[in-house]
Amino acid sequence: MRNNYRIFIGLGFFLSVSTFCLFAQVGINANSSAPDASAGLDVDFSNKGFLPPRMTTVQRNGIASPAEGLVVYNLDEKALNMYNGVAWKSLTPVDPFVCGLTITANHVVSRGVAPVNKTVAYGTVSGIPGELTKCWLSRNLGASQQATVVSDATEASSGWYFQFNHKQGFQYNGSRIPTSVWINNISESSNWVTANDPCSIELGAGWRLPTSTEWTNVDASGVWTDWNQPFGSALKLHAAGYLGPSDGALNDRGAGGYYWSSTHYAATYGWYLYFISSYSTVFYNTKSNGFPVRCLTDL
Repeated sequence: MRNNYRIFIGLGFFLSVSTFCLFAQVGINANSSAPDASAGLDVDFSNKGFLPPRMTTVQRNGIASPAEGLVVYNLDEKALNMYNGVAWKSLTPVDPFVCGLTITANHVVSRGVAPVNKTVAYGTVSGIPGELTKCWLSRNLGASQQATVVSDATEASSGWYFQFNHKQGFQYNGSRIPTSVWINNISESSNWVTANDPCSIELGAGWRLPTSTEWTNVDASGVWTDWNQPFGSALKLHAAGYLGPSDGALNDRGAGGYYWSSTHYAATYGWYLYFISSYSTVFYNTKSNGFPVRCLTDL
């Protein structure tokens, strides 16, 4: 037996529910008496919108066992989020990317990469000698600004530091953030995998760390003999320093440039770009060092 129930709500509209056994449709406003056959909920307004639950990232992550397809509005990201059965994803549409334009990243701690919540507008550059078909960020990942001189020792220009094949970034502004989870002995026979690549996680599919070959090509084709050429290039690479492998303390900010590649060398070593005031090369170093990263994507 089919039953029709009409429920009046407020002053401006009513809601109609048609039930047949356990089947129900809901129509609101003009569609109250005849919701579309394909819709479980048919909302019809010309001067009002649909308002989903609004919550912070912490509140969203506190939802127990979210259903696949669940939608909320994230107050931190200023975007709709949907749970895809595995993770929460932003529903903000992405415009086609053209190298040379600015790419804006909304960094949030909850993804396990950013040490702090911040939004950064990154410049992008291409045509770099040695790797002409790549598009690069013009500043380090996590940097609020581009370095003004090669010896720029500010936190704002240095960005975040990463241990090899680990996605957690570290900020150093008088102290290290986060203060825990420092790994002082990394031994694994693997290149930097995509699942841990902070460039891919924070900027989207296609973005990644450079390989050792790409750093070698840029270093050789740019005839980099000291720190003046890396900084004089469109990449504006500067001496952002590093976090030491034993304790994560800051070293050489303003004195040396250390930039990870994604390429494994040995169990405890990975390849990186290194330059100081009198030297520039691609070499290998201890994986538990915290080095800045410079992201790229293929054109």
